[in-house]
Parts: sequence; structure tokens; C-alpha cells
Amino acid sequence: MKEILWSALRGNRDAFLWKLESLGEYDLRRPMTRTGTNLLGVMKHVAAEEYGYLGEVFGRPAPERLACFEDGTVWEGGDMWATPDESAEYINGFYRRASAHADETIRTLDLDSPGSVPWWNEGDRETTLGAILAMMISETSRHLGQVDIVRELIDGAAGGRRDATGLPDSDGWDWDAWVARLETAARTAADR
Repeated sequence: MKEILWSALRGNRDAFLWKLESLGEYDLRRPMTRTGTNLLGVMKHVAAEEYGYLGEVFGRPAPERLACFEDGTVWEGGDMWATPDESAEYINGFYRRASAHADETIRTLDLDSPGSVPWWNEGDRETTLGAILAMMISETSRHLGQVDIVRELIDGAAGGRRDATGLPDSDGWDWDAWVARLETAARTAADR
């Protein structure tokens, strides 16, 4: 069971990494939603979660900390965007290092190994690797959905794998006609 869960997490991570490939600093950083969701910020956030939930919770603190944790701005969304001093290369490396750190925790512990989440409410802090691994798969999947939409908004790249769906019209599908059909259906339903 551990290998199945771990494999799901690794698959999410791989998709996360390719979603940020071949984009410049601006596209990786620019806010694409009303709340400022941006690719590097989501990656930075998920990396910090991996260090925390699959490291600190099991007595394996991160060997590095983001500046936003040091200066307290994490509580103001500091882990959800990349500062001008945090390059895409740095955030990508931070994500990979956090994943490797988490993998070592997963590799060495059993699913029923106990952990404690110090930032959860007292009385709810005790957990297991299995519970945290399931939570991280869910959390990473949720954020991967954000990244999926943001990347599609930037250049049309969509899908969960590199070979799933490329840029619009690259697979022979008439995306403009498809979107027009959906728009017509939405307007027709709204006018009823």
C-alpha cells in the first residue's frame, strides 16, 4: 500500500514539474487569478508543505527554510509567490529538495509510524505517515489542478502528462469551434 500511495505522490510531482517547464520568469510569476495564483508560488507552497508534513511532523526538520518562515510573512501569503530574489531555478530546486527530503521519510517509515503536527490544534496533532501521505496526495492534487488551469491560461498547455494535450490545435482538435459550442450552450441555458 505504501508503494501505491508513494507512486501517486511521485506522479503528481512529475506533473507539477513539467507544468512549469519552458516558461520564462514572468509567466512563472505573474498572477493569473483574482487571488494572485501563480505557478512559482504554488510550487513554493507545496514544497514547503512537503518539508513540513513529510519532514518536521516525523522528526526530520527541513535542512533549509524559506525567508517567509523566518520573517513571519508566511502568515501573509509569503509562501504563495516568489520574490524577485527567488529565481525560478531556486524554487524548482527547493521543490526537488523538499521532495527528496520527503521521500527519505517515506522510505524509512511504515505507514503506521506516528507523527505529530505542531501547527494543528492540540488534541488533533497525533497522526501517522499513512494519514499524512494520503493528505499530501490530496493537497498536491488540488494544487496541481490550479497549476493546470494557470498553465493553460498562459499558453494552452493542458493535461496531466507531457504527452496528453499540447498547445491548442496541435492534436488536430478544433479548440475554437469547441469553445464556441460550449459558449452557445451556456448562453442558451442562461436565456431559458
